Amino acid sequence: MHKLERLLRPKSIAVFGGAQAAAVVAQSIKMGFAGEIWPVHPTKDEVAGRKAYRSVADLPGAPDAAFVGVNRHLTIEVVKALAERGAGGAVCFAAGFLETEAYDEDGERLQAELVAAAGEMPIIGPNCYGLINYADGALLWPDQHGGIRLADGGKGVAIITQSSNIAINMTMQKRGLPIAFLMTAGNQAQTGLSEMALGLIEDERVTSLGLHIEAFDSVAGFERLAARARELKKPIIAMKVGRSEQARQATVSHTASLAGSDAASGAFLKRLGVARVDSIPAFIEALKLLHVTGPLPGYKLSSMSCSGGEASVMADSAEGRWVHFPTLTAEHRAHVKSTLGPLVAVANPLDYHTFIWNNEPAMTATFTAMVSGGFDLNMLVLDFPRPDRCSDTDWWATLRAFEAALKTNRAQGAIVSSLPENLPEEYTAGLMARGMVPLFGIAEAMDAAQAAAFIGWAWREPEAQPVDTTAAGATDGAHITPDEAEAKDRLIKAGLPVPTGERASSAVEAVISSMALGFPVALKALGVTHKSEVGAVRLNLKDAESVSNAAHDLLPLGTGLYAERMVRDGVAELIVGFTRDPMFGAVMTLGTGGVLVELLRDSVTLMLPATRDDIEAALRGLRLYPLLEGYRGRPKADVQAAIDAIAGIADFVQKNEGEIEELDINPLIVCAEGKGAWIADALLVLGEKKNG
Repeated sequence: MHKLERLLRPKSIAVFGGAQAAAVVAQSIKMGFAGEIWPVHPTKDEVAGRKAYRSVADLPGAPDAAFVGVNRHLTIEVVKALAERGAGGAVCFAAGFLETEAYDEDGERLQAELVAAAGEMPIIGPNCYGLINYADGALLWPDQHGGIRLADGGKGVAIITQSSNIAINMTMQKRGLPIAFLMTAGNQAQTGLSEMALGLIEDERVTSLGLHIEAFDSVAGFERLAARARELKKPIIAMKVGRSEQARQATVSHTASLAGSDAASGAFLKRLGVARVDSIPAFIEALKLLHVTGPLPGYKLSSMSCSGGEASVMADSAEGRWVHFPTLTAEHRAHVKSTLGPLVAVANPLDYHTFIWNNEPAMTATFTAMVSGGFDLNMLVLDFPRPDRCSDTDWWATLRAFEAALKTNRAQGAIVSSLPENLPEEYTAGLMARGMVPLFGIAEAMDAAQAAAFIGWAWREPEAQPVDTTAAGATDGAHITPDEAEAKDRLIKAGLPVPTGERASSAVEAVISSMALGFPVALKALGVTHKSEVGAVRLNLKDAESVSNAAHDLLPLGTGLYAERMVRDGVAELIVGFTRDPMFGAVMTLGTGGVLVELLRDSVTLMLPATRDDIEAALRGLRLYPLLEGYRGRPKADVQAAIDAIAGIADFVQKNEGEIEELDINPLIVCAEGKGAWIADALLVLGEKKNG
C-alpha cells in the first residue's frame, strides 16, 4: 500500500480550525462523503452540523486524513499530536513557513520543526489548499470549487499543481474534462510532487496525470514516477513554468546563455516521456485527449470541415510541429473524391463544402472514406451555434456521420471547435462516451495531439538510463578558467580530437611554432574568454610574415599566444557545451556553433548519460542538420566522427564531474566525410565541489 493511501482515499477525516475548517466539513458533506467527519475545536460543540471534539486525544479513533487550518505555530502542535495518534496524513493549510524566508527569519526554522513533528506521518504543504477526491467525495479543501463527483465506476484524470489558485481555476473549467483527483503541493516540506503523483496514479479510477510544476522535488522521484506511469499505461502531461531566463545569473560560456534551467527541465521531461505544454488551456485539452484515446501511435492527422477557411487555419496550425496532415495517396484521394461532387478539391485538410451539409448518408460516406486513411487522429472542425439565438438541430447529423466513420474504421477522432465558447459543456460527456474527444480551440487541439503523439513515441523507445546527478549542486570558492592551451592539453590527454598546437610568448616563438606545425595556422591570444568579440584570433595565416604581424597585434590582448594548425575541409560548425545544473548535474547543449551561436539559438539540451542514438537524434533535430547531409550539392559532413567526438567530450565531463563547472567547445568543426571532427576552441571553467 502506498504511504499516502489513507490520506488520498480516507474513510475518516479530522478537521482543525475556524472558517476554513468549517468549509472543509461543508464541502465533504455536500459531495456526499460516506465516511466519518470529525471537526476539532476548543470551544464549539458542533461545526457545520457535525459534533466537534476538543482535541486529537478526544477523537473516536486515528483519522485517515486531517485538514489542519490553524496558525503556523499551532499547526506544528496539531501535526505532532496527529502523528502520535497514528493518523494517516495531514494537509497543512497555514502559510508563514519556508516560503517567507526572504523576509521572515522564523519561516525556515518552523518548517523544519513541522517536518520533525510529522515524523513518519505524511503531510502535504504547508501553504497549500489540499486535496479534492472527486471519486469518493472526500474534500480536504477550504474553499469553493467547480467540480462534480465522479459517477460510480467512472474515471477521470488526476491533477497536481503548486498553485492553489490555479487549482481552483481548473475546477471551474467548462471544457468537459473529468477530474478524479486534484491536489496542491504547497511548500513540499516533506512530501514532494513526485511522491503525491505516485500515490494518485495507483488508483484504478485515474486515467492520466497532469502536473503543474514550478520546481522538481527529486530527480529520482520523477524517474520512479515516469517508470510507474509507463508500466500502468497512464500518460503524464506537464506544464513546467520558468521559461524566463531573467532570474538566471549570467555565466561565462556561450553554453550558459543557451542551456539555462528551463532547457534542462525540458530535456529531463522529454527523457522521461512526459509531454510538456505551455498553457493552461493546452494542459486541459491534452489531458482530455489522453483520457479518451491514451497516447497516439503517431503524428499523422486528418481534418475535415465544410469551410475552406477552416481547412486553411488547420493546415497553418500544424506548421512547425511534428504533428502534420500528410498528403493523400492517389488511391485514397480517388476514394474520397468518389463520395463528393466534381467541384470539390480533395486534400488533407479536407474542405468537403456545404453541398452535402445535413445529408447524413452523404456525409457518412465522405467521412468514412477520409478516415480510412490510417491517420493517428481524425479531426472534425465543428463550431456549434449559440443556443440562445439559434438552433443546432442540423449539427447532429454531422456528428452521427463522423461517429459512424470512426466506428467503421476503428479510428480515433476529435471534434475541434475553433472558438472554445462554440462547443457547449453539456455536450462534452456525450461526445466522449461516443468516442469523439471534444477539443476546444484549434491551437490547443494541435498541442494536445502533439503531446499524445510524443508520449506514444516515447513509450515505444527503450527507457532512458537514470540521469547522472553526481555533478549536481554548487561549487565552493572562486572558479578557475584555464587558458585555451591548458584546456586543450586536458582534452588531448583524454584522447579527444584536438588540432596540434603550441604555446608561444613572443612573435618569434609564434613564428617558430607555426613553421613546425605547418601552414596555414590559427593564432590566438590566450587568457581571453570570447576571442572573436575582441579580435583575439587570426585564422588561415599562410606564412611567417602573416604570423609575425598577427602576433604583434594579439600580444597586448592576453597573457600569451597559441598557434594551432588550421582545420581544413570544414562543412559545419557546432557548439558542444556543458553546464552544471543544481538539480540535474552536468547538462549537455548541442547546437549551431560559431560567432552567431546566441543569435541563431539553434540548440538542444540533453541529460547525461547520453547514448550515441541520443546524440544523433539531437543533431538531426537542429536546423543546421541539412548542411551536414550535403545541402544543395555541398560535401557531406563526417557525422559519425562528430558523434564520436561529442560522445567522447561527454565522457570526459562525466569522468571529471567534480571539477568541471562549464565546458564550451565552440566550434567543433565537422569536416567532410572521412576527415573527422575537430575541437577548434575550448573554454573550460573549473571549481571545487562542495564537501558533504
